[in-house]
Amino acid sequence: MPAHQRPPTREMGRRSEAAEHPFKAMRPDEGAPGNVAMRLAVTQAVARPTVLIERTGQREVITSACPHARSLGLVPGMAAAHARALVGDLDVRDAERDADRAWIDRLALHAVRYWTPGASVSGDDGLWLDLTGTAHLFGGEERFCRKLLRFLGRLGFTANVAVAGTMGAAHALARYGGGRIALLAPGREAERLAMLPIAALRLEHAALVAAGRFGLERIGDLYPMPRGPLARRLGMSTVTRLDQVLGRAAEPLVPVVPFEAPEVTRRLLEPIGTPESIAQVIADLIGDLVPLLQQRGLGVRSAVLTAVRVDAEQQRIAIGASRATRDARHLARMFALRMDRIDPGLGIEEMRLVVTRSEPLGATAAATLLPASGHEVDLAPAIDQLAGRAGEAGVFRLACEESDVPERAVRRLAPLGVPQGWPKWQRPARMLRRPEMLTHVVALLPDHAPRRFIWRGKPYQVVAGDGPERIHGEWWRRDSELWAVRDYFRVEVEGGERFWLFRRGDGVEPETGDLSWYVHGLFG
Repeated sequence: MPAHQRPPTREMGRRSEAAEHPFKAMRPDEGAPGNVAMRLAVTQAVARPTVLIERTGQREVITSACPHARSLGLVPGMAAAHARALVGDLDVRDAERDADRAWIDRLALHAVRYWTPGASVSGDDGLWLDLTGTAHLFGGEERFCRKLLRFLGRLGFTANVAVAGTMGAAHALARYGGGRIALLAPGREAERLAMLPIAALRLEHAALVAAGRFGLERIGDLYPMPRGPLARRLGMSTVTRLDQVLGRAAEPLVPVVPFEAPEVTRRLLEPIGTPESIAQVIADLIGDLVPLLQQRGLGVRSAVLTAVRVDAEQQRIAIGASRATRDARHLARMFALRMDRIDPGLGIEEMRLVVTRSEPLGATAAATLLPASGHEVDLAPAIDQLAGRAGEAGVFRLACEESDVPERAVRRLAPLGVPQGWPKWQRPARMLRRPEMLTHVVALLPDHAPRRFIWRGKPYQVVAGDGPERIHGEWWRRDSELWAVRDYFRVEVEGGERFWLFRRGDGVEPETGDLSWYVHGLFG
């Protein structure tokens, strides 16, 4: 075609520039005890320098600035009027601290769920993560930091991550270290933090002003100073912060809790030790707990009662309910069954009741004069009392498993579980843990029940029998069950006892079994 009639390259579906390879190499998925501190900032995809301001009295102050604005000399704490005078095309927006705090709280809850159980909010723009015992799950501290940065990048945040042996050191490196990832080995805090500004110690404004007046600019300037003059000039909080950064003083991490468990406490004026007084305090605690559960729409599945004695020793008892409940009388009965496990010693001065496991529980209809049609009796209170006496493992139901072998065909269920799939043929009420071998068995082969046998040293004479019920082995489990055969019989002996017996083998082929007899269960 002539040049003036050729369509442009875009209309032909082609590109004049070189295309990238469609299968680009993907970056590897990168990731010891330590404390992690992060400083978060929202990524701004705009060319204009942007700052966030907040009104303090009659004065507007910058609370945050984008990297472009920081390169122009605009820093947090500067007056907004001064910033507008320095930069003509400055984009000024109002800070939303509540929205920022909501984002930080959501990140902290996400960290507790997926990263580490110890996570806490650090100021208005950071998080603390306790990586003790969890760093190896992510391939080490460095790989975890890289994964963390990529995750925050997908959310639109930029971050600086620091890992150190103390919370103060991690906080200082994340905000003043100057790098995206900073890893500091324990014991090297003094050397690494010496050149950082004093503001990295999280001091109050008055202490920073006093430090500037005395010419103290770096953290290392505080090392040679005596404690007395340092506390007198900069305040005792400065000495405490310095000790926390260097690991000389403990700094507790208060983790965020996704769900606050319902809890009530009673502190007693005088120690108690009699069963009557303990039962009364338990009833009072339950009376305080039930309205709290009603307000939240919850029911108790498990609860722990803690009794603190005058010698600071704690006595604990726990209860579990088969179904969520907040019936005060039922909870009091369950605690009464285990109250004898409390040793009051010289007296109990505090008792605390915590619901360790709860479930949603809506409103229930009160008892009426005429019972509703189809109303079923609730067995949960009776089951809870039985479990309180016999133990939780002593109350259960049986359900059927998909297996022909009797010892594999039954499994335990929760007391309120609904068993399904029971076979139509009869099974004994009691199954032995393992089949027990019989001796001196007299029986006609191949299809007759035994006439007499000896079990546990006692002879039995059979008066009636029914069978056989043939059960083959499950060849897909083990090769030894490929030809295995059992012939089961229901027999009744003199005295009225009924047994469930079986013979190994079909009585014809020797590969099916050695024709030995066993008792597997008892009827009635």
